[in-house]
Amino acid sequence: MLNASLIITTYNWESALELVLKTALQQVIPPQEILIADDGSTEQTRLLIEKMKKNSSVPIYHLWQEDKGFRAGKIRNKAIAQATSPYIIMIDGDMLLHPLFIKDHLHFARKGFFTQGSRVLLSQKATQKALSQQQSSFHFFSSGLINRKNTLHSLFLASLSQHPQKNKVSGIRTCNFAAWKEDLFKVNGFNEDFEGWGREDSELAIRLLNSGVKRQNLKFAGIAYHLWHKENDRSRLECNTKMLEEAIQNKAKWCKNGIQKL
Repeated sequence: MLNASLIITTYNWESALELVLKTALQQVIPPQEILIADDGSTEQTRLLIEKMKKNSSVPIYHLWQEDKGFRAGKIRNKAIAQATSPYIIMIDGDMLLHPLFIKDHLHFARKGFFTQGSRVLLSQKATQKALSQQQSSFHFFSSGLINRKNTLHSLFLASLSQHPQKNKVSGIRTCNFAAWKEDLFKVNGFNEDFEGWGREDSELAIRLLNSGVKRQNLKFAGIAYHLWHKENDRSRLECNTKMLEEAIQNKAKWCKNGIQKL
């Protein structure tokens, strides 16, 4: 039976990570393992993970790298390389998972496709309440939901909405993203030349598409709730956008500075 490795990217937000891990451990079908891709957090994050490990029936692995600015692609590559499942689901450490999140992703996993999941945005007030009260369960009528329709769960509607996407990277976000490990290795994972926030996920998607891996969008299933936070530093966005444009123009299928350093 297919199972998945769940990769959670985090950086110095212990209260959010703790709640995210709780939702991951409350899944109807739990992941085979959880790999926490830590982009340089302090000792407090390590202590939290050690505490969560003690009460977890799912193996939890903490992968850490030195804090040298936003280098999510590099630490995600390390987690992808270590993952033991053939299917990989990636989320950010501020995404609270619906109890059927893993089950839904596995249900719609198809060879030759990667999956872009959807998310429900929480307001600042709803986020503060969720963290202070350890609230991880939401529904259509919950207060503080910005895009409320994304809370609707229906495998029937999700099946009807499934269709291959054209070669577009609009809306690509690896805060809720799944792919086969062999496909990620085929394109050499994330391009570690991307430092600072922005475009590294779209560039990965471009190389997957150019390699013949199709995109599908998951609607009405695989639901995750995105905690509000201030915008990331975008000082590298222009540079990263140029690298994305080069990948598009060159019809790139591979990056040199990825999982495998040749």
